[in-house]
Amino acid sequence: MRAVTWQGKRDVRVETVPDPELKEPDDALVRITSTGVCGSDLHLYEVLGPFMEPGDVLGHEPMGVVEEVGSEVTSLAPGDRVVMPFNISCGTCWMCERGLQSQCETTQNTRQGTGGSLFGYSKLYGQVPGGQAEFLRVPFADTLPVKVDHGPPDERFVYLSDVLPTAWQAVAYADIPRGGSVTVLGLGPIGDMAARIALHRGAELVVGVDLVPERLERARQRGAHTLDLRETRDLGAAVRELTDGRGTDSAIDAVGMEAHGAPVAKAAQQAVGVLPDAMAEKLMRNAGVDRLSALHAAFDVVRRGGTVSVSGVYGGSLDPLPLMTMFDKQIQLRMGQANVRRWVDDILPLLTDEDPLGVDDFATHTLALEHAPEVYGTFQRKEDGMVKTLLKPSAG
Repeated sequence: MRAVTWQGKRDVRVETVPDPELKEPDDALVRITSTGVCGSDLHLYEVLGPFMEPGDVLGHEPMGVVEEVGSEVTSLAPGDRVVMPFNISCGTCWMCERGLQSQCETTQNTRQGTGGSLFGYSKLYGQVPGGQAEFLRVPFADTLPVKVDHGPPDERFVYLSDVLPTAWQAVAYADIPRGGSVTVLGLGPIGDMAARIALHRGAELVVGVDLVPERLERARQRGAHTLDLRETRDLGAAVRELTDGRGTDSAIDAVGMEAHGAPVAKAAQQAVGVLPDAMAEKLMRNAGVDRLSALHAAFDVVRRGGTVSVSGVYGGSLDPLPLMTMFDKQIQLRMGQANVRRWVDDILPLLTDEDPLGVDDFATHTLALEHAPEVYGTFQRKEDGMVKTLLKPSAG
């Protein structure tokens, strides 16, 4: 089959790789019809290379049609249409039963000291082949895939794999009071969707912050008050001016390690990129290599007693936090990988022809799988108005 493979820093290629096969009696084999390119994929493309190996198949936002199921699978059959959550969870362990599928004890990577495995996401999270491919082996077929109706286009459902539950959890964790306010830092796919969800769930003021004109315009059209970082000298002051001098009730950091600024951390990231893998991996495990501009901004713009929700991924172990400020402002902080299955039942009723969250036209680009190398480069450079891209494998 054809698949998107990691070959090195800023080097992804579409290659022919062995077809996946059923390995366990509760597996399913899915023919992929749409698969997203995520901002988190850029972390592998740019920073997390020490945890990758040439040939690793990328992608964790797939959906498709079941081709084959294992002998013990009872809830799926060939021909069913399914979306695969990006975190691989058994659905039955202690963590899964408590809605913490990202911490699944069955797939937890204890040797790496990380949570449950993820599709297409490095040795840190199980090194499981991903979904930017023509076919995907899906474990726990009775509990993991989300079965959806035939009929509507893939665009209606594909974001259940990551974008929708990640943004939904970011808003839920932000604990925005009814009629309250939130600042969303970063208007990429997750931040954009988080702003939409916050408005849908009753926030009166959503402040969207970015420096890419196309992203700002998308958020503005959906009802957010936008602030352009290129024109805003003091972000905290600008937000407080909108909120009677207090700051917003909540802040969502949807940026993570790709934040602009912080030249020292930028230099550390670049250094990691040229070190031998063993040394680079050790540095990332034991040092602060993140650009924390967005996170520090979140602590600045949130009001005293407010809540900061972090959905952006960070990679350093010793990143310094402004604990004195956090304590003084009595900030509550929540974060973590999205527990996809935890939020599916809340989101599915919104995926209708009325399309309140604007999922049907959320993608800015839809291209064949073979265009993946160009897509990664364009997305990383924030060019061509690219916010969200769906790749279409050619499997028939």
